[in-house]
This record gives sequence, C-alpha cells and structure tokens, in this order.
Amino acid sequence: MQLMVLMVRPFKMILRDILDRVAVRAVAFACMALLSSLAMAQQVDPADIRRGAYLARVGDCVACHTAGPQSPPFAGGLPINSPFGIIYSTNITPDPDNGIGRYTLADFSRAVRNGVAKDGKRLYPAMPYASFTEITNDDIRALYAYFMHEVKPVNYKPPETKLPFPFNIRLSLMFWDALFAKDERYKSHDDRDAQWNRGAYLVQSLGHCGACHTPRGLAFQETAYNESSPEYLSGAVVDNWYAANLTGDSASGLGRWSEADIAEFLKTGHGGQIAAFGSMTDVIGNSTQYLHKDDLNAIAHYLKSLTPHGEKASYKPGTSAVTLDLAAIVTGEMERPGAGLFQAFCVKCHKITGDGEPGKFPKLAGNSIVLSKNPASLIRLLLEGSKTAQTRGGPGPQEMPGFAKKFSDRQIAEVLSFIRNSWGNKASPVTTREVSLLRQALQKQP
Repeated sequence: MQLMVLMVRPFKMILRDILDRVAVRAVAFACMALLSSLAMAQQVDPADIRRGAYLARVGDCVACHTAGPQSPPFAGGLPINSPFGIIYSTNITPDPDNGIGRYTLADFSRAVRNGVAKDGKRLYPAMPYASFTEITNDDIRALYAYFMHEVKPVNYKPPETKLPFPFNIRLSLMFWDALFAKDERYKSHDDRDAQWNRGAYLVQSLGHCGACHTPRGLAFQETAYNESSPEYLSGAVVDNWYAANLTGDSASGLGRWSEADIAEFLKTGHGGQIAAFGSMTDVIGNSTQYLHKDDLNAIAHYLKSLTPHGEKASYKPGTSAVTLDLAAIVTGEMERPGAGLFQAFCVKCHKITGDGEPGKFPKLAGNSIVLSKNPASLIRLLLEGSKTAQTRGGPGPQEMPGFAKKFSDRQIAEVLSFIRNSWGNKASPVTTREVSLLRQALQKQP
C-alpha cells in the first residue's frame, strides 16, 4: 500500500508538470496570436488609409456605389442607365457576405483594374476599369486599406443586374476586354513636366474623365483613352446629357479658358463664365471640390495641353453685325424667331447682352456649352431645368426652372437657335425634331 502511494505521488507531479507546460504553451500561443494580430494591424499605415480616402474622392467611387442620398455609402444598388439596360452597382463595403470583405489585395486589384470579381464573374464596363487599369500599385494598396479599414461594412445585397440576351452572357466580356481594355499602369512621359504627368494620370486613371467626355464606339467602348487620339475628351452624349468637349477648341472646348478657370470650375462649379449643371454637379459635389489645389492645377494644366478637335462653331464678338444685332435686341426690334421668348423668360437672369451674372447665372455669349456641336444639354436644361453645384467654398446654388410644360418643341428649338446665334455666337440651329426626340427619351427614362 505504501508502495502504491509512493508511486501515485510522482505520477501526480508529472501530470501537474505536463498540465503546467500545456498551460504555458497555450498562453504563449495566445500571446503570439495577439502579437501577430497587432503586427498585422500595424502594417496598415494610417497614412495609407487617409490617402486611400482621398483617392476614393478622386475616383468619385461614392457616386456610382451609393443608391441615393439616404442610402449607406458604398453599399451599391444604384441603377445605371446603359444602352443595353439597367446595371445595378455593387456593394463595395467590407461586408464579408454581400460586399468585398473577403477580398484580398490581389482580388481587389483584379476587380478594380481588370473588371473581374473575386468569384471570377466579369464586370460590365459601366465600371470604368478600362481607365482604372492605369492606377499605380501604391494607389491600389491605399484604396484597399481605406475600403477594408475605414469604410463601414453594410450587409445589403443590391438588386441583380439582368440584361437581355446576349448581353447577359458575361463570359463574352472576355472578348470585349481583349479588344478594348489594356492591362497597363500609367507611364510617365519623359518629354513632359511633373505637373503635366500628374494631371494626365489623374484624368486618365482615377478621374476616368473619358468615361463621359470621350465618344463611344459600337461596342460601347471609349474610342480613345489618352491624348494620342484626337477623339479623346472631344465630347459625348451620356444619359441624355452632352458631356462637353474638353480639348482646346476655341468655341465649344477649353480654348478660351485659362488654367485658373478650369481649376476654379472643378473647385466651385463656376468658371470659364459657365456654371456646372446636370450630372456634373454631382461630380463636383462628391469629388473635385475636395481635390488638393496642386491636383486641380495639374488637371487644368493637362487639359489645356489637348489639341482642338473638329468643331465648326465659332465665337466672334465685337463685329459690326453683332453690334447691330445687340442694338435690335435691346430696343425690341429683333424679329428673329426665339427673340421674344428670350426677352420674356431669359433676360432676368442671363441679361439682354447674354452676359449673365458672375457666380450666379452663366454667360451665354461665348459659352462653350452653348456652342457645343450637340445641343442635347441645352435642350434638356430647358425642358427639365437644373441646379448649380453645392460646394464648400463656392457661390450658393441657383436653380433654373424647367419649361417642358410651358414651351412647345418648336418654341424650345427657336429660343435655343436664337441663343446659339447671338452676341457673336455662331452654331448650328436646333431643330424641332431634336427637341421632340429628346423629350420622348426623357419621358421613357426611369
């Protein structure tokens, strides 16, 4: 019996020693896991998160990936009009089930720059990955850090995009990508200065300005992605608005704008004697008003370098004919179609001279939008009205009423033709058919 007791005691001691060692190892493993987690957290530089937040502003990610003013940011669900049907934007919050919470950096890069989701599903080119492919690796990492560590996860599943056949076959996008989307990062031009390269990078990649301002081909592809083509940023119709010509044309483009005018327009929504309207007010409100001064100046510097492209309109103020016309308008002797409507409904804000009021109502004389080759924006403005941008440092927003119920198609065509050919403006007249077709399109628009 005594022998058994003597044998049990060493066994208890051995067992206690084993348990003590296991406990120590468990604590050690827990500490190592904690330290590993802390190390991983420390790898996310707060500066990267801040820079990612700024880059998300530059890219205006919130505009497409937020369903509305009262919706959670980046949770998706916004219906985007395309020639093929409605495309719903995706949830890009770090929610693990309905968002991008399970995305690695490589997954995130592939989706943003190549248009391929984590599950291999190809994204529709409403997502401008053909431009985003130029985003640098450092900027992709910063964006990833921001979306994963700063954006609030939202457990929301946006409506599913259901396009008609054959556009619902996403595998076919593989061929579209092969033809129109490159997989290249932005490369600096050694023959240009640093400011020009910074502006080119912002415009061509994160800013994706070409998505609206560059004409599209039959396959809905942008016809150009940089200044090597005269088509780049030469103006295009998007969602029944005409996105302006940003080349150096002296009538409808930026030829008479200074770099300061461009920077001011992007900052406040007012510049170059015009005011932002339509969807551009959202771009300014969500994105460009927050850009650093150096970046605004770089964008302006780059845009001013673009060569003029193919416009036939002109602006020649101060000629004797213009002086006589202005005198006739002032005295009420002008008998041209549209003159009476202009005097009755437009003069209060835009003035009899077409000079408008700086910071409030845009000047019509020499206005590059007025002189655009496509009058879609002018027609839509007159039909629906618009409101100028709300910005932190700019003038208070002003609202233009719509005249769809007050003016006939013929009256709208006449008053716009009058505006496009007064005070030295010379542009093609607006036709009744153009007004009628756009009115019908807007009535069908969801």
